[in-house]
Amino acid sequence: MKKPLFATLAFAAALAAAGSASAHRQWMLPSMTNLSGDAPWVSVDAAVSNDLFVFEHMPMRLDNLVITGPDGAPVEAQNKFTGKYRSVFDIQLSKPGTYRVASVSGGMMVSYKVGGEQKRWRGAPADAAANIPADATEVKKTISDRRVEVFVTSGAPTTDALKPTGKGLELVAVTHPNDVVAGDKATFGLLLDGKPAANVEVTVEPGGTRFNDERGEMKTTTDAAGKFSVTWPKAGFYWLEATVRAPAGADGVEHTAGYVATFEVLKD
Repeated sequence: MKKPLFATLAFAAALAAAGSASAHRQWMLPSMTNLSGDAPWVSVDAAVSNDLFVFEHMPMRLDNLVITGPDGAPVEAQNKFTGKYRSVFDIQLSKPGTYRVASVSGGMMVSYKVGGEQKRWRGAPADAAANIPADATEVKKTISDRRVEVFVTSGAPTTDALKPTGKGLELVAVTHPNDVVAGDKATFGLLLDGKPAANVEVTVEPGGTRFNDERGEMKTTTDAAGKFSVTWPKAGFYWLEATVRAPAGADGVEHTAGYVATFEVLKD
């Protein structure tokens, strides 16, 4: 990171599912986030839509799904299906504790012109030099990381699955994400490549507003330590989004990172 100069932006085509508050939003919605019993199951919907948690635009692909169990070990999704408007998968919570369910994507996008014609290439940064013509002009390179996730708990909440990976924009759980209650203030942090992400705008919006005139959108900003707080106005599912951008440095490469999470706020 060159300097803490970040601004909210819409991701380009490589991150077409992401975007501003007025664009399509990417999300995952679990059937429940707090479960009990012997090895319970949770079902998760994943989609991109205008209205939050409504299947009306396109499915979210499951190619980049990463599920981490309470012991930090990977967990396989079951019964994966992608239809016209949504993807669906199941997870059996065979061990007690908290599971981190994430779609993690990233890579480089390059836009350039050859003979006046606009071109684009996407792939791994290491492959860019071999795929961009030597006579390309107006070359613009962007490296992007994006994480869309939810958290589900069987029995008592645990924290081993919540450990940051040190890559991209990630949530730090000061308040456990499966211990959020209507009327209470929850505190979280954001890390960018493992370091506190300061001065980042965070948007929180409740689901279930399809038939309301007001979207109930809330905005806050991380402090110098990357921390921010949310006071949940009522119970229900909420969507949280943050995006940061580091302008191109001496290497001419812009860096962007996005984070999305769904929270289930319980009744007091």
